[in-house]
Amino acid sequence: MHSLTDFRALCHRHRLAATHQRQVIYEAATSMIGHPSPEAIYDKVRKKVPSISLATVYKNIRTFLDSGLLQEVSLHHGSLRVESNHAPHHHLVCVRCRSIMDFDEAGLGRLQLRKLPRGFQVKRIAVDILGICRSCSSKGTRGGTRKA
Repeated sequence: MHSLTDFRALCHRHRLAATHQRQVIYEAATSMIGHPSPEAIYDKVRKKVPSISLATVYKNIRTFLDSGLLQEVSLHHGSLRVESNHAPHHHLVCVRCRSIMDFDEAGLGRLQLRKLPRGFQVKRIAVDILGICRSCSSKGTRGGTRKA
């Protein structure tokens, strides 16, 4: 959890206004286990700011993504998910339950990029490994992916 002073300094470094709503949204996003969706963050934020709208949460999450305070996670789970883990890592994505787990970069080995289009600027490399998580495997179900 960030103190108000820490949050204000963080916003100042990223050139954002440090509002109370932003602080509550950021604290919710960074304190939640895993890779929360805006709806999950909204549910947590509403306990502290009952009058907040889902649109306000989405808008501020987008602001945090654009400024680099948060990162967007894999597109393979069907909805926006965010994280505050800026260390190099990848994701294991369950194609049945849509859970996402961090996977240490060292576990994948060295990646080499070759022949990128001229002028393309790499900002981040993120690998998504699609599969079936332990929980879904233990249920003994067979077949394809979960219907979204």
